[in-house]
Parts: sequence; C-alpha cells; structure tokens
Amino acid sequence: MTSSQLPNYLVSNRKRLSLSQAEVGFLMGNTDGANISRYEHFDREPSLETALALEVIFQRPARELFNGLYQKIEADVVARAKTLSEQSKLTSEKRQVFINIASKLLN
Repeated sequence: MTSSQLPNYLVSNRKRLSLSQAEVGFLMGNTDGANISRYEHFDREPSLETALALEVIFQRPARELFNGLYQKIEADVVARAKTLSEQSKLTSEKRQVFINIASKLLN
C-alpha cells in the first residue's frame, strides 16, 4: 500500500533553496510569484512546461516535486492497463505490455 502524499512538494523545495515565490516566478518567466502560490496551495496543476521548469529550478525530478499527483496518475494508468489486459482480442505481445504496466505498483 502506498503512503498518502501531498499533491506537490514545492514549498519545501523552494524553502530548501531559500527562494521567494517572486524569485521562482521570475526564473520561470513570470512577473511575480502569484502562479507559484497557486501551485504550492494545490489550487492549480502545472502544465508540462511549468513542471519541467520547476524541475530545473529545484533540481529534483518532476515526479518527486509532484509526488502525490504522480501517484494518483500512476494508479489510474495501472487500473486502465489492468482492464485492457483482460480483453480477449489481444495479441500476446500487447497483453504482456498491459500486464507489465498493470504490475508496476506491485514492484
């Protein structure tokens, strides 16, 4: 069973580097830290471009910065892969792909 995770760990990573929201916002090309605040307070999920920029700034993988969100998405994909692996009209190769994805949480 996976432990409960916050949707993201932006505040702790920003504070680890002693950066203000405005400084992180500037590094991302914004004029202020308003969007950073929205991400930190779970009011908004970042775009891929934003997540990758935060990965560069904090020098942590996006899946670590957004661990709770990552775990939710992973569980959803694994559940859908399990459903697909149970379909009858699959080649053995394709079924194995879905089984491998579905077994991800077991590893």
